[in-house]
Amino acid sequence: MAADAPALTRTETDSLGSMEIPADAYWGIHTARAEANFPITKRPISVYPDLVRGLAMVKQASARANKEIGVLDAERADLIDAAAQRVIEGEFHDEFRVGVIQGGAGTSTNMNANEVITNVALEMAGREKGDYAFLSPIDHTNRSQSTNDVYPTAIKIGLSLNLQVLLDELDLLRRSFLGKAAEFHDVLKVGRTQLQDAVPMTLGQEFHGFASTLGYDHQRLTENASLLFEINMGATAIGTGITTHPGYAKSVLHHLRDITGLELVTASDLVEATSDTGSFMSFSSSLKRNAIKLSKICNDLRLLSSGPQAGLGEINLPAKQAGSSIMPGKVNPVIPEVVNQVAFAVAGADMTVTMAVEGGQLQLNAFEPVIAHSIFQSITWMRQAMWTLRVNCVDGITANRDRLGAMVGASVGVVTALTPFIGYAASAALAKTALLTNRNVADLVVDAGLMSREEVMKQLSPARLSGLETVTAAIPVIAAEDLAADD
Repeated sequence: MAADAPALTRTETDSLGSMEIPADAYWGIHTARAEANFPITKRPISVYPDLVRGLAMVKQASARANKEIGVLDAERADLIDAAAQRVIEGEFHDEFRVGVIQGGAGTSTNMNANEVITNVALEMAGREKGDYAFLSPIDHTNRSQSTNDVYPTAIKIGLSLNLQVLLDELDLLRRSFLGKAAEFHDVLKVGRTQLQDAVPMTLGQEFHGFASTLGYDHQRLTENASLLFEINMGATAIGTGITTHPGYAKSVLHHLRDITGLELVTASDLVEATSDTGSFMSFSSSLKRNAIKLSKICNDLRLLSSGPQAGLGEINLPAKQAGSSIMPGKVNPVIPEVVNQVAFAVAGADMTVTMAVEGGQLQLNAFEPVIAHSIFQSITWMRQAMWTLRVNCVDGITANRDRLGAMVGASVGVVTALTPFIGYAASAALAKTALLTNRNVADLVVDAGLMSREEVMKQLSPARLSGLETVTAAIPVIAAEDLAADD
């Protein structure tokens, strides 16, 4: 007689009834119901691997804490611990299937994690998936927990892990701009205010300003990230700690700190911490700040490279692709343009987070799924935008030195440097004459007998014009050796 064919499904039951689940699936009935209920984004939570790792870290820390305080036996706790570790290391992420946008304040995500980790543990124990009489997703893997402390804590851990990669990329972009600042340290140009000619500066100073902006944003993001370190594990449903052992909160914090390497702290008021999502709003705001300032830098790069014949044409961006289906030879600033669009999306996501934070009611905010999705998406897109800006644009920028030199020589803006010597009224009159006659300002000053040729040329030297010889110069030139020291 032929052996019986393996079963294709297994039956799982919840409070609403029973369902057939694929026999080889690590997820279970709660995940299946969520998939049916939330076919919204067609994007599972596994698109954010650090969120999945955050969930597994919480489950692992909880298993260790439950074992330590004696509410879960060592065999089951160790199985959950080992299964969670495999998820942390990147296994089974495709089993995290529920949509990133979901009702239920994240319950579906928590249950998806419970089911996957439980069934991995069952398999490791040599048992069938779905053998919940031995190891239950709720009674054991979710012991001492509620979605309302698990989910926000996992989000905060996941964001903290994800942010570090963003910060690394942000610093690489900053260094790329510093490299250009050193390369262009002696390239004089005309600075502009309100898109009108102002006074001379160096292209190196301009690029150093970009680098400084990114450095400040790195600091702000790091500062706001610390707000994510306050967690509410042990709060369970609304912050009262119902169903938990008195020693659980302290124990799970200890294990989470050990597992994540983060300086996590337990909130002093767990009721407040369970209902409040202000830390997500503050963190999202710092991401928006970075995105908007990066977008402004990209606006400047597009302006400075405009032309090549009828625009400013001060710098050349690397040519990355044909720019038109109708105009031969046209090349567009596609890399800065895509970064601009990412910034617009991040700003929109920040508004979504703001509204979701405001939408919380009483003891819980039900809208943490869209908060998590918005912030994780912003970090992911920002990181990738920074990479392409650095690799496909900034690293390859060159200066049109001859054009910049000619523009400075013909600029009436240089007369500003002479006002301490000839006065504002005389400077204004000379500037007007230079514009009308297209004559060189230096020649007009000498012809008027206001200064000697030697003194004029001294005051109009590149170092003087750019402020590099004055003690009030705010931005020093960065030389190559300074870049090495910055490492």
